[in-house]
Amino acid sequence: MALYAPNQKLSLAPSTTNGNARTRRTRTKHPTVVRMAASSSDVAAYEEGQLERPKWAGETPLSRLVGALISFQPIFSVLKFGARQVLISTAEKNNIPWREMAREILESDVYKEMDSIQIPSVVYPDYYLNPFHAYDEGNLSWLAAAEAEAANLSMTRRAIPYASSLDEANHIMRGNWVKAIEQHHQQYSGKIRDILDIGCSIGVSATCLSDNFPSAEVTGLDLSPYFLAVAQFKEKRRSPRDNPIGWVHANGEDTGLTSKSFDLVSFAYVFHECPERAIIGLLREAFRLLRPGGTVAVNDIAPKSKILQELPPVLFTLMKSTEPFLDEYFLTDLERKMREVGFVNVQTVLTDPRHQTVTATVPH
Repeated sequence: MALYAPNQKLSLAPSTTNGNARTRRTRTKHPTVVRMAASSSDVAAYEEGQLERPKWAGETPLSRLVGALISFQPIFSVLKFGARQVLISTAEKNNIPWREMAREILESDVYKEMDSIQIPSVVYPDYYLNPFHAYDEGNLSWLAAAEAEAANLSMTRRAIPYASSLDEANHIMRGNWVKAIEQHHQQYSGKIRDILDIGCSIGVSATCLSDNFPSAEVTGLDLSPYFLAVAQFKEKRRSPRDNPIGWVHANGEDTGLTSKSFDLVSFAYVFHECPERAIIGLLREAFRLLRPGGTVAVNDIAPKSKILQELPPVLFTLMKSTEPFLDEYFLTDLERKMREVGFVNVQTVLTDPRHQTVTATVPH
């Protein structure tokens, strides 16, 4: 697998101090395309900023000011509308036909998938019922589900602006994430037979995992039956797999699935949408579900990303207006929480300029 990175970046290699996985930084130059041997222990990484988290996040004066603005309903409504328009216009300027893609889903037979997906007894946690991503219903709507693919592609394009095409950006972003998982699991565990992707949305991450681990049984789990209906609808329209992806409507903190039944539990862009108590609950459930030696992989926003730390005020204000738990996420010491749950071999690496992948192991 090829790993892509900008010409100038930081090379991150894990080291251990007092039993804790830390990061040793050495500045090196790389060609635009870095081809890694299968046995390599290094994953392409990107430059960190000077802070633990952006000044606009957490308990800083700037963060409180932005929070006060967002809490004022008339301003919040304007910001929410503005954030949505920025997302759509940015996508379409990058040749991502946002409105056309959403219309194609909304005018399809996707609604027929709901009966086979939705579990009426599922109880939605209070935090999940908050408005976010500029949708009043959060993820519990057809519009949010119909627009999710375009939003995902737009995020990918923003994360890898130096890529020559959207396909290349997607290959870089997903490729580095998968490589981080592969390298961690190969170092500390064995074969990946069963994968659970919690918070799978419309199936982008579950599909990527199934494509890269074709011999594994992959299950995508999400709280939104709307997103899962789109995931199942889209999966039915592609060529059949040797191991079809299964879709489960459940709460990731209490899945009801059998203990010690997975080798890999993945969370892709989930934790920044959760309060800290939910992050802890998700990690505990992952620990229960993983076999001894199994790997948990969390891919999400990187608090130490240099790009995010230097965002212009307008952009980070719009961002925070659509992400109600972003401050809690930035204030959560994810590595420490993993260790408290019981995970070992905790490692963090930036796998694109804006996002990190944190991997850890259930002890044998």
